[in-house]
Amino acid sequence: MAAAESDFLIQAATYLGAAAVAVPVFNRLKLGSILGYLAAGVAVGPSGLNLLHQPEGVFHIAELGVVLFLFVIGLELSLSRLWSMRKQIFGLGLAQMAVTGGAIAFIFVTAGVMPAPAAAIAGFSLAFSSTAFALQWMKDRGELSTGHGRQSFSVLLFQDLAVIPLLAAVPIIAGAGGEGIDWPALARAASVVGAIILIGKFGLDRLFLMVASAGSREAFAATALFIVALVSLAVGWAGLSMALGAFLAGVLLAESSFKHQIETDIEPFRGLLLGLFFISIGMRLDLTLIVKYWPVVIGGAVGLVAVKSAILYGLARLMRAPHAKALKTAATLSQGGEFSFVVFTLGVGAALFTNGQASVMSAIVTLSMMMTPPMAMMAARMAREPGESADGLEEPDGGRDHALIVGFGRMGQIVSQVLMNSGVEIVAIDRNPGHIRNAERLGFKVYYGDGARLDMLMNAGAADARAIVLCMDDPASVNRAVTILREKLPNATIIACAHDRLHEIELRKLGPDVIVRETLESSILMAREALSRMGFDGGVIEDYIQQFRKLDRERLLAQIDAGPEAGQHLLHQRYITSDKEKAR
Repeated sequence: MAAAESDFLIQAATYLGAAAVAVPVFNRLKLGSILGYLAAGVAVGPSGLNLLHQPEGVFHIAELGVVLFLFVIGLELSLSRLWSMRKQIFGLGLAQMAVTGGAIAFIFVTAGVMPAPAAAIAGFSLAFSSTAFALQWMKDRGELSTGHGRQSFSVLLFQDLAVIPLLAAVPIIAGAGGEGIDWPALARAASVVGAIILIGKFGLDRLFLMVASAGSREAFAATALFIVALVSLAVGWAGLSMALGAFLAGVLLAESSFKHQIETDIEPFRGLLLGLFFISIGMRLDLTLIVKYWPVVIGGAVGLVAVKSAILYGLARLMRAPHAKALKTAATLSQGGEFSFVVFTLGVGAALFTNGQASVMSAIVTLSMMMTPPMAMMAARMAREPGESADGLEEPDGGRDHALIVGFGRMGQIVSQVLMNSGVEIVAIDRNPGHIRNAERLGFKVYYGDGARLDMLMNAGAADARAIVLCMDDPASVNRAVTILREKLPNATIIACAHDRLHEIELRKLGPDVIVRETLESSILMAREALSRMGFDGGVIEDYIQQFRKLDRERLLAQIDAGPEAGQHLLHQRYITSDKEKAR
């Protein structure tokens, strides 16, 4: 038992060490973290130093990273937004699969590589692109919300939908299941998807509300991971893609008040497991096989990338995509996909492919993934004409003109109401489930999240907000939020609520743009009304208020320099006015 535990720790330390060395090096060389993970996998895998073993077992564990990634992508979409993308999903996505699969199958048959039935399965499996690879590459470069990012995502989403019929076709084409359509399996899949939609629509928000009320961050993160795992297992049992199921769960939670907190809690697990996924892809690269069949593997990888790029570019242009958008989409999706490995394994079991054919095609797919980063960088350069400004080209839509309200208590509600009614888009977060319930009853949309965490603020759109208004009930949380925002976003506009005088003194040292003491203005208003009802002239009242503000500021500055007891004499200084005082 001790030996097994020791071996596990050695394997884990090797994985973490390889990632810690390779990723920073490749980022410094501006090649991206994905290529760093792939290189680390090659270096420590069976074809390199042989420090990591069992690539198949690692691959299956790492697939959870892809599942979590698709779940997070789903959180960023709503059903309405998904419906608005239907033309690209079933237009370009369907056309890409059909044309690319048919073209590759034709090449295989013409070259005499394999008979037509096997060539069809191989062609359509190679038509898939790597969802994890392409989406992570675009996410790292901030391109998910650009024109080619949305177009690429539409194609990838259709490919995930196409997993189902292709898996069903393998035994039928191989002659192992020619009885026709498996109606019970289709019914099971439809039932599972329907159950997920119903539970997600009416049950998940209540579940997260109950867990959030307990106040345990660990329990909340565990619940989010449990939901992803449960949905993925249910969808996998129904014969569908687990990643597609996780994506569906994310879409159903996209309108939830807890989406930002869920994304924040899952992000560390997603990042580590997705890194392990890319390392496992690198481990799969059989250098011995490449050396033995190097003309076939290298030529096949170059040919696969070239064919897919040409077809994607042509189809995108036919659908009236601009040159730059079509070129970037083609380069981003030019690689083979991880789903191909599953099809190749099934094909060997169904006697469609030989072990040698499956191994060579797997090497081609892996090598094509490694070609994607330089392809994408080259496409970005080609898409921009010499001397042309990048201003105005494919800017991300939405999220550029909003205000972020952190804390939706008494002050947050009023600030939000004024801003919303002034035409400003609002993103509001609060960690108090009671505030969220009250806001929903009043027609406000408030997301659950801890505003003192940088990852939470960034997921809620702090980087793009025109103003960040901090209205939390806890002074320590306000201070923490100001500190981390100033470090990460030095130019952000930060308006902070101070709970009392001493809190304002603390905040001034942290550097928000504006500080508003919670009870100051309301107290001044009450004093103004009292003086007015007592018969004081309006001009005299205004003069007195201005003198109060001047003396209050002088006292505050004295307290900052000498401590809370300083400036007490200013509390009792009589106001003077140039006009003759009008008493009662």
